[in-house]
Amino acid sequence: MSEPNQPQNPLQIPPPMALMQMIGGTWVSQAVYVVAKLGIADLLKDRPKSDRELAQATGTDARSLYRVLRALASIGVFAETEDGCFHLTPISAHLLTGSPGSMRDIAIMFGEAFHWQPWGDILHSVKTGKTAFGHVFGMEIFDYFTQNPEAGKIFDAAMTNFSVLLTATIVADYDFSSIRKIVDVAGGQGVLISNILKAHPTMQGVLFDLPETIEGSKAFIEAQGLSDRCELVSGSFFESVPIGGDAYIMKNIIHDWDDEQAIAILKNCHNAMVENGKLLLLETVIEPGIQTSQAKFVDLEMLIVAGGRERTEAEYRTLFAAAGFRLTNIFDTQANMNVIEGVRV
Repeated sequence: MSEPNQPQNPLQIPPPMALMQMIGGTWVSQAVYVVAKLGIADLLKDRPKSDRELAQATGTDARSLYRVLRALASIGVFAETEDGCFHLTPISAHLLTGSPGSMRDIAIMFGEAFHWQPWGDILHSVKTGKTAFGHVFGMEIFDYFTQNPEAGKIFDAAMTNFSVLLTATIVADYDFSSIRKIVDVAGGQGVLISNILKAHPTMQGVLFDLPETIEGSKAFIEAQGLSDRCELVSGSFFESVPIGGDAYIMKNIIHDWDDEQAIAILKNCHNAMVENGKLLLLETVIEPGIQTSQAKFVDLEMLIVAGGRERTEAEYRTLFAAAGFRLTNIFDTQANMNVIEGVRV
């Protein structure tokens, strides 16, 4: 009998200690949440500050805040000087509000109760195949956001963080030049489509999302100077999508849904696009084998929170075929995300 393949441990950490680091991962996540929520990085933007100064500015207990900052400094999130002041590091610089590559809103979302409580009920999903989110809150996530708009705003801000992080490299790594009219399905605020249109001045675009999302995106599209090239349309992608595009793009949308719902969305794109139109999905494809892959853990997020899944290349081929597409290529990007390309058949 052959021996099972094992991921390598390049640092040669003793297995119990390596396991302990994994077990304690939630400690780090929640500590980062605290400093993100309090805006600590913003307070350190201009100069280092002591725990007392930071506590006074945030209305917190100085000694307790110090203990959080000390723990995070031990793993490089902040730097602590001998006189007890804390500095930004290249890591905590990405907790600055509105900075290029900011992950502050992502850190806040991961630390909110609506996110971590379902993960605490992961066993329900493993036993039943259903979302722990629904089990904890009595409704699925997007219904929850409708009834709890403040949570929805936190989620939307985190998704915008993700979009800003990803879109610049995606626009650079994929050739959009042959596309005349692109429809961004469930495009949120419009970060992705605005980057694509700016890079291709002759292209026309359509931003499509739910009515409340489109209402909120108007100011952003206007601020980008794209009102004359980007039409805003509202609706539900389970009913229909805007017609006439020669390319339809979706970022981190199909992974939210099971196969039946995903096929329904893709069929609506198929029905709306021109002959020989192109489908572009921005998702992370799970590679076979034992390689360390964030996508395999994002897949658990989908299981627990949204009810969707990450997929392999073979699974995407099956999905495309069921919706009337032929998968033509999968492109890697610097954003650790794939562009999955298909054509209408």
